[in-house]
Amino acid sequence: MNTEYRNGILFALSAYVLWGILPIYWDLISGIGAFEILAFRIIFSMIFMVLIIVVGKKQRYAFQRDVHQLFTHPIQLITIIIAGYIITLNWGTFIWAVTNGHVLQSSLGYYINPLVSILLALIFLKERFNKFEWLAILFAFIGVLYMTIEIGEFPIVSIMLALTFGVYGLLKKVVHIDAISSITIECIVTAPAGLIYVIYLWQHHDMSFGLNVSSFWLLFSGAITAIPLILFSAGAKRIPLSLTGFIQYIGPTIMFVLGIFVFKEPFDVHQLITFIFIWIGIILYSLSQYIKIKNNPVTK
Repeated sequence: MNTEYRNGILFALSAYVLWGILPIYWDLISGIGAFEILAFRIIFSMIFMVLIIVVGKKQRYAFQRDVHQLFTHPIQLITIIIAGYIITLNWGTFIWAVTNGHVLQSSLGYYINPLVSILLALIFLKERFNKFEWLAILFAFIGVLYMTIEIGEFPIVSIMLALTFGVYGLLKKVVHIDAISSITIECIVTAPAGLIYVIYLWQHHDMSFGLNVSSFWLLFSGAITAIPLILFSAGAKRIPLSLTGFIQYIGPTIMFVLGIFVFKEPFDVHQLITFIFIWIGIILYSLSQYIKIKNNPVTK
């Protein structure tokens, strides 16, 4: 195993571990509404990413090149703007879920995300599935259906997280620019919405951000958002996409453990059965990826 490959695994692992423990970070921020947290997260993420662009000569050159490319291809510019708001919706859903006691649903959402992604690929990219991928989607569907019928609760949080992240990934396939440039542009185009909401709260004296512990933790939300994305980007460049696909389950697994043992969310036999269906789907999906690797070992 060469150094680049080893570093790639380390970067990807670090990204998914950080994503997995994010519920602990958001739980530190109490007394501030989910949408206010989201607004400040957008603003601080933009500031953090712009600083990275300004400080790094290589990143600055790539950013200038990518901005020029987007303005000469308006469809790509519109696509990256839509992608920015889609991932913002994903962030908002996740923050609301954690601050309202739905960590297990968040875990479920990120478990089924790859299955939603391959379903979107079928619909929009006309990709063909093998039998294991079809079975994986079927088991995930059964799991969601079981939860809806037996528990009486449609997992809207899980579906929203999986769908928004899946659509985000689909849109990013259309725009071929540097990962850091992409994240920065997404933050810039969504920052006005965050600023407008913060100004609205301030004018109506409803803003909770101020001289308190929660606000102190919120100051780091930009870095907390950007660092895992940068680590993921660095890892994805060094290891096969198929390996990244396996590593991605570390995040929701950590969330699952946190939901039960740290946040003490209720977990009964019906929820266990739901997760079992999803886990079977994941095993089948992983098997399909193994087959693809075996048939095409150079896939990146």
